[in-house]
Amino acid sequence: MPGTFIDVQVDPTAGGDLELAQKLEGVCPVDIFKAGAHGVEIVEKHLDECVLCELCINAAPAGAIRVLKLYSGESLPA
Repeated sequence: MPGTFIDVQVDPTAGGDLELAQKLEGVCPVDIFKAGAHGVEIVEKHLDECVLCELCINAAPAGAIRVLKLYSGESLPA
């Protein structure tokens, strides 16, 4: 379930990457990502805290993370 203003999507092929999960958990300033036993987990209660910094997009392989601005229908560049 997305937040009210922001949704974050992880490509399923990248979502199971434990190394990527740890990287995303470490880079996100508002704790949207959690490294779980099976890879990347999204902490839904933190989605609307996103500051649109693009750190997650830059830390992940191209196209692996998509940050959607639900209020405008746009997404951050991947």
